[in-house]
Formats: sequence, C-alpha cells, structure tokens
Amino acid sequence: MAKYKIDEIDHQILDMLIENTRIPFTDIAKQLVISAGTVHVRVKKMEDAGIIQGSSLTLDYKKLGYSFIAYVGLFLNNTSQTQFVLERINNIPYVTVAHITTGKFNIFCKIRAKNTTHAKEVIFMLDDIEGVYRTETMISLEESINDKKRLMHTIFNDM
Repeated sequence: MAKYKIDEIDHQILDMLIENTRIPFTDIAKQLVISAGTVHVRVKKMEDAGIIQGSSLTLDYKKLGYSFIAYVGLFLNNTSQTQFVLERINNIPYVTVAHITTGKFNIFCKIRAKNTTHAKEVIFMLDDIEGVYRTETMISLEESINDKKRLMHTIFNDM
C-alpha cells in the first residue's frame, strides 16, 4: 500500500481531533474555513489509509477513585510462556497496558489501582500467574507528560 501524504489541512484536522475526538466536523470546517464535506472526505481517507484508527475517550481516573499508578515488570521462567501469561494478564482489568519487552523484563505492565493496598493485590495477582517467577514494581508519583500532539507535530515536520 502506498504511503499516504498528509498535507497542512490534514495536519490541522488531526490536531483538532487529538484535542477532542468528539469535535463535530462542522466545527473543524468553520475553524479551517473549508466545507464539512471536505473534512469528512479527508478523515475518511486517513481512516482508510490506517492513519486514524478509531477514536478514544480520556477518563479522569482520579475522579473515578483510581489515582494510583504503578508499573510492574514481569520476569518469566521461559519466554515461550509469554502468550500464556499475556492471556492471564488480559483477565486482570486493573492492568491497562502490557508490553512484551527486551532487556530486564519479559513483560512490562501499567496498572491503575485505588490505593497502595489495592495495588498490592493487583501485583500479587500478576505474581501468581503461572510462569511468572518474579515482579518488580515502580510507583508513579505523577504523570508529568502525556502529549500525543508533540509526536504528531514532529512526524509532520519530518515529512
């Protein structure tokens, strides 16, 4: 498949959608002084090219009572157990992200919990998975940077 070329209008549309995935195409069109149909066609082309994949919702986990974030590295007995362990991790809803990694850990997870006691329970759930011989945990004191726009702007400037 040919590489899709993003122009300045596409970049501005992406900028607005990253800021608010629910922004109406008519609002984007007004701000960019183009038709809503043009916005729709461009978004559809970016979806078809796989640049835009779905949309996401950002939740304020603090307000929902899940302000505790920890990162847990899992050491496996054998790398051949990776898929089995990932299937078990997928059954723990408090694990919000899991990566297969190189280096120190076999799998690296992000967990969200209510507090330290709850986090300990989640970590014990991970530790109890067959094939996991040890875990190492790092507590997040604060999420200081979570900015999807910076990378998008750098990618656009590199084109």
